[in-house]
Amino acid sequence: MPVKSNAYRVVMLVLVAVLFLAVNMISNVVFRSAQIDLTQGGLFTLSDGTKNVIAAIDEPITLRFFYSEKLANDYPSVRTYAGHVRDLLEEMRDRSNGKIHLEVIDPEPFSEQEDLAVSMGLNGAPTTEGDIVYFGLVGTNMVDGLESIPFFSDKRAQYLEYDVTRMVQNLTRPKKPVLGIVTNLPLDTGAGGLTAAMRGQSQPFMIYEELRARFQIEFLEQKFATVPDDVDVLMIAHPRPLDKPTLYAIDQFVMRGGRVLAFIDPHSEVSLTAGADGQPVRGYTEASNLEPLLKDWGVAYDPLKVVGDRALAQRVQTGLDARRQESDYVLWLSVPREEMNQDDIVTTNVDHLNLGTVGALSHIDGATTRFTPLIWSSKDSALYDLDYVKSGPTPDMLLRSFKPGEGGYVIAARIAGPIKSAFDAAPALEAKKDDDPSGPDMTAAMLPAYLASTSGDANIIVFADSDIFDDRFWVQAQQYQGDRVAEPIADNAKFVLSAIDNLMGSDDLISLRAREKIDRPFKVVEALQRDAERRFLSEQANLQDKISDTEKRLKALQTSSTGQGEDDARVQAEINKFRAELVESRKALRNVQRNLRRDIDDLAGKIRFLNVIAMPLLVAVIALVLAFFRHRRRKARVARGGA
Repeated sequence: MPVKSNAYRVVMLVLVAVLFLAVNMISNVVFRSAQIDLTQGGLFTLSDGTKNVIAAIDEPITLRFFYSEKLANDYPSVRTYAGHVRDLLEEMRDRSNGKIHLEVIDPEPFSEQEDLAVSMGLNGAPTTEGDIVYFGLVGTNMVDGLESIPFFSDKRAQYLEYDVTRMVQNLTRPKKPVLGIVTNLPLDTGAGGLTAAMRGQSQPFMIYEELRARFQIEFLEQKFATVPDDVDVLMIAHPRPLDKPTLYAIDQFVMRGGRVLAFIDPHSEVSLTAGADGQPVRGYTEASNLEPLLKDWGVAYDPLKVVGDRALAQRVQTGLDARRQESDYVLWLSVPREEMNQDDIVTTNVDHLNLGTVGALSHIDGATTRFTPLIWSSKDSALYDLDYVKSGPTPDMLLRSFKPGEGGYVIAARIAGPIKSAFDAAPALEAKKDDDPSGPDMTAAMLPAYLASTSGDANIIVFADSDIFDDRFWVQAQQYQGDRVAEPIADNAKFVLSAIDNLMGSDDLISLRAREKIDRPFKVVEALQRDAERRFLSEQANLQDKISDTEKRLKALQTSSTGQGEDDARVQAEINKFRAELVESRKALRNVQRNLRRDIDDLAGKIRFLNVIAMPLLVAVIALVLAFFRHRRRKARVARGGA
């Protein structure tokens, strides 16, 4: 009997082991693609835009994922990120109904696969042992289209789905949509302009690099007779003053149903950026406007006013005080999603914008258009005169003189509805001047036929800032394997690309750009810091007033002094009084700073207590309660069985 019992146990263990292996094998096959995404915002779930792009594939495409798996085993960060990339590619393949062929290639050193990776333009990362790690993607279609991601940098991890989906969409399109650009910004050369480009030292703006990868770019000179018919969207980015024929060409482009994305600016700091020679690009324009077009679009814009916002002010380095290296700069705005229109598809997935010296837009009463704000300032904002802004006030001066106005000034808006032309007829052309050789020769026949109004609703987006393009505001660009890699710190590029995609009628890629790194700012700490800093500035102003008043009194006493002992005693008493006031004021300043540090330290201590002690205790208590009830249920079952 014991022998049979032991044999029975052995057989049962073997069967359990076989069943365990079988269940694992079946689950690996059946549930391989199953997943539950519990992250906030669904970071590991395909966006609807990706699904739409995959569903629209007509001809099969091939994705070759080159990954040096064996060599990358010693690099945990690369190995982890590679798993994420592979999971994304496999899910896209599984959803494509056979239209996406995925090949995973491990290019071992000195192999044909490595030669293939090099021939397709992939960049390898050298290791300390002298090996080359490949980690990139190449996509091809049935014709001759080829797209590649030379190396997956984890600095663009938040853009992974967008980058791969953009590649797939580019491979499925016969040609890229055409984006016409009218600008006086050096988008394609960087701050160095043509001079740097001729020296081979140009660094295009990172937003322009994104545009060039997504669209076919067609630059229009700032004097033209008509917008080419193949232009899908016209982007006007801080142009110089445009003449009547050029304004007429833009006007008639809108009348024909053309869509426009316009960036105007009362004070363009990106235009003033110094190049390699220490000077702005030759021919720069400090301000831009689009009158009389704006008026007919129903947009009011004062080019002599700049929005300042105390609540949205960016923190900037000042170095004026050893104890306070940063200050709030109310003219540079850090706009959160709370100040954006979440009902418009362009801004619904934009989380954060960094802008500089922006203007204000409003709707003209009685206009035929609909004016939908997309981005606005907070209620704690005001308008500054442009001349005062150009005088170069310090951040502290701006804060001291800040007086909130109406608040909620519109920075960007969508314009829709019927529009009447800003012209009564095609303008007369002036003869080309000998001292102004710029721009093409025009004839009346080159101007588009006059249309008095749009046949349907116009679709225009106006943005009262051009510094949105400035790399300094939104991106940290680093060199990696000879390529510039953009690490976004704000969503400036996301807004520009989303706006163009929307105006072109393509919304599929817009949602993909929401895959940002989860950035949870310490809002309570920031509020404490801002409040204490305002008190600090108030105390500082009082101190300066006391010093000034005391110096005036001292000077008056010294002028009226007779040199007698009584006068000297009065002067010395005043000096002593000044010193006492100075000591008290500095003590008050230190108290404000000490209270700020104390409040932040108290908050940090509470957070540490919650994380280190309170939460583990709560989990332990819950576990004990569950164990207690489980024990009671077990005893009850035993008691019922005994009965």
